[in-house]
Amino acid sequence: MYNFDEIIDRRNTNAMNTDGFRSYIFHADDSMEFPYKDEEFIRMWVADMEFATPQVVIDAIKERLDKRIFGYTRIFSNDYYNAFVNWCMRRYEWSFEKKHLVMSNGIIPALYELVDYICKPEDKVIFLTPSYAYFKYAADFNHREFLCSDLINDNGYYRIDFDDFERKAADEKTTLFILCNPHNPSGRVWTEEELRKLGEICVKNNLWVISDEIHCDLLRVEKKHIPLAKLFPDYDKLVTCMAPSKTFNMAGLMISNVIIPNAALREIWLSRHYNFDNPLSVAGAQAAYEKGEPWLEELRAYLDINFAFAKEYLKENLPKAGFNISEATYLAWVDLSAYFNKDEDLPMFFAHKAGVLLEGGNMFVQNSDCFIRLNLACPKSVLAEGLKRICDAINTKIK
Repeated sequence: MYNFDEIIDRRNTNAMNTDGFRSYIFHADDSMEFPYKDEEFIRMWVADMEFATPQVVIDAIKERLDKRIFGYTRIFSNDYYNAFVNWCMRRYEWSFEKKHLVMSNGIIPALYELVDYICKPEDKVIFLTPSYAYFKYAADFNHREFLCSDLINDNGYYRIDFDDFERKAADEKTTLFILCNPHNPSGRVWTEEELRKLGEICVKNNLWVISDEIHCDLLRVEKKHIPLAKLFPDYDKLVTCMAPSKTFNMAGLMISNVIIPNAALREIWLSRHYNFDNPLSVAGAQAAYEKGEPWLEELRAYLDINFAFAKEYLKENLPKAGFNISEATYLAWVDLSAYFNKDEDLPMFFAHKAGVLLEGGNMFVQNSDCFIRLNLACPKSVLAEGLKRICDAINTKIK
């Protein structure tokens, strides 16, 4: 019903994906040159999709455009809350009070604010590594120390080192745990047992928790997501962050849901946060939650096929690469330590030698040397070309 094979030209739309890769990946300006023209690159880096945003979202935005005025907007009616909470009930059997829901332009800006609101200057923030880099950046920006608890890489399957996490959580200065659930970049969907164990350690040590659940809708077809707050409904020091941005490829609309059950923290947020919403974003997000499920289910099936294809292609053409199919996200986490040493700049290598834009392990704080993260949310023809270029470049290198 939906055409995920369509190739859409995103150039000259101010897209990070096409127009911003020099500054983001290589910290360079437009003068940086490659053996490939910009339009010749296969782009497998930034975490948005090469698929069209669902038509139900586009139609809702068009309908809102017809209202013809786009003045200061906040969500006053119950319609948006009802759409989102019903989504959470259908998919996760979890709900929350309307007053607990506040809005943010994104989960990243929410993290930057919440670290400041929660942590005193001498406090520490802990997270699991490899980690989405903005967990570290949020601590750095607020001049807070951070602690890393390395995940255990068990032949490509990541497990939590609970002894290490508990020891660091018990530090009297450790105040906040930022959890990625499901995990980026490994793609793990944490089990109920794992989440309960993490939560119990946090409760025991009276830690604040921010659970970043932005990837929770993007699971392999047979997997299920469990919001951490569902398991600890009475622990009000637990903030949940979700968004339609990854799910429905609408990150540029800048709308995210932040569920803050703690009244004092919520009051700080409401008093300091510049709390207006984009009227087009509200309309699009509400439509996504009300009508976007059929599109999402077809997307998930398509992504499953892409992951299976990547698994077989790497097995055949790059047999020493370590790769397990991610349980969630549309991001593949590939271990290339058999082919590279930890000092090599992998994004630069693949940009120059393969014409592929990707993110290397150096972008994920630590415990990530010699890994690359590949975005598989693209037409299969693009994926096949990208994987061919990656494998050819490595096999040429090792000859």
